[in-house]
Amino acid sequence: MSTPAFSSHTPVGHFIGGEHVVNAEARRQSVFNPATGAVARQLHLGTAADVATAVAAATKAFEGWANTPPIRRARVLNAFLALLNEHRDQLAAMITAEHGKVFSDAQGEVMRGIDVVEFACGIPQLLKGDFTDQVSTGIDNWTMRQPLGVVAGVTPFNFPFMVPCWMFPVALACGNCFILKPSERDPSPSLLIAELLQRAGLPDGVFNVVQGDKTVVDALLTHADVKAVSFVGSTPIAQYIYETGAHHGKRVQALGGAKNHMVVMPDADIEQAVDALVGAAYGSAGERCMAISVAVLVGDVADRLLPKLAERAKTLVIDNGMNPAAEMGPVVTKEALQRIEGYIDLGVKEGAKLLVDGRGHQVSGHENGFFTGGTLFDHVTPQMRIYKEEIFGPVLACVRVNDFTTAVDLVNAHEYGNGVACFTSDGNIAREFARRIQVGMVGINVPIPVPMAWHGFGGWKKSLFGDMHAYGEEGVRFYTKQKSVMQRWPASIGKGAEFAMPTSK
Repeated sequence: MSTPAFSSHTPVGHFIGGEHVVNAEARRQSVFNPATGAVARQLHLGTAADVATAVAAATKAFEGWANTPPIRRARVLNAFLALLNEHRDQLAAMITAEHGKVFSDAQGEVMRGIDVVEFACGIPQLLKGDFTDQVSTGIDNWTMRQPLGVVAGVTPFNFPFMVPCWMFPVALACGNCFILKPSERDPSPSLLIAELLQRAGLPDGVFNVVQGDKTVVDALLTHADVKAVSFVGSTPIAQYIYETGAHHGKRVQALGGAKNHMVVMPDADIEQAVDALVGAAYGSAGERCMAISVAVLVGDVADRLLPKLAERAKTLVIDNGMNPAAEMGPVVTKEALQRIEGYIDLGVKEGAKLLVDGRGHQVSGHENGFFTGGTLFDHVTPQMRIYKEEIFGPVLACVRVNDFTTAVDLVNAHEYGNGVACFTSDGNIAREFARRIQVGMVGINVPIPVPMAWHGFGGWKKSLFGDMHAYGEEGVRFYTKQKSVMQRWPASIGKGAEFAMPTSK
């Protein structure tokens, strides 16, 4: 599979009302190939007027789509699912070309997105309401779930296909119309999604894409006809999205940042723990909100684990993501590279012991690419910024603790609560860890415990703003509103006015 060949002059525009839209007068931003550092495409950034046009197209399409029976909406998604399976490798290659992750990892991202589409195809079952016969004499009561209207999703660069799939398949299945604002760093998969949905039979205007930056985000957050906004990204932006959207009367689901720990107990299988840490810390160059960025080493496990872990970090195969042998590709931008290596500088200054230094890594033939190597710190303390702050790169910090209780307290004290893992062979330790840990997603001998499509994704504390997790049944609830209906017929209504509320009688 070769990287898609795009000219540096190829424009990336919007998809509104069933048509590709490129505004030649718009502000532009370069989209890079992270492996080479070269400009791959030109992104035409949207404006508030583009958002208004997309909202108008979605509003026009809403009534017809909302009134389409759920089984027919599911058939469109089934046709889309078939097209996605035909174009899986094309999507993965697009992701590698603009994000940099290795092709096999991009393929995995596509499959996890497809999982949510499959889940959304079951919407006739998921939208069933509750019914109670004879709640009171002659009165029946039932509930139904109805779509919100026009909803929007703002998605990050690290999963340009999977994270949008956390949102739009469920939203569309529920009868909403959707506006996607993808990351400006890797925007191309969003347009292929739009084309495949159109080919699957989705009516024009039901799914729209507006490219852009903060200008587009603010326009979505403040537009009166946008009823809900979903977001995945860093915590400061998630909090801004939540507060701004809520202030403007919207339902908001904002998933923020993370500092995910992996606790390794003395009874853990060391080889398995090393494999887990290497994949979870350095996979996708650490650019995952569920990446393990802190290893909590309990008791004497550090002395047995760290030599093996350091050797693996030193020998990572780092290359262009299209190389089948590559284990790690570049980071997404030059600015990201500078930020990550700046944190490594800081860790050294803070007094952490640098076991493996990834700074200045060069890949032959890709000297201008945005590459850094895997970095490993030991003797990190909770007071250090490299422990407290999200680095979002291939940097693993190791903290040594004496016992299980200290490990749990350490994790629970962190301001983030996205994901966590515990490696142990002790069933009681596993049970206690799962019950006591204050984190939204927990893995027992599973380093990256991203829930499957029917369970729902979301953290605790500063990793989530809003009440509902993404996808799964909570996603259905997020994209719908409940209506309760009480009904009786004239023959069962007694004469005379009733001045009390209906009661069970």
